[in-house]
Amino acid sequence: MKSTELRDLSVAELVAKEKEMAEELFTMKLRHGLNQLNNPLSIRKARRALARIKTKLAERRREQAL
Repeated sequence: MKSTELRDLSVAELVAKEKEMAEELFTMKLRHGLNQLNNPLSIRKARRALARIKTKLAERRREQAL
């Protein structure tokens, strides 16, 4: 998910997306350990997408605190 797409989401949607991506990353890591993951680089992409979501969520929460 791109940063421009995250910009349009609300805080509640970002929290839901964060949870979804964390679950997806967990599943990918589990499948990778069992040698069932076709593309191991998808773990890197998911991890970075989760980091983008967490960063945008932290920015939004800081804005709301002010």
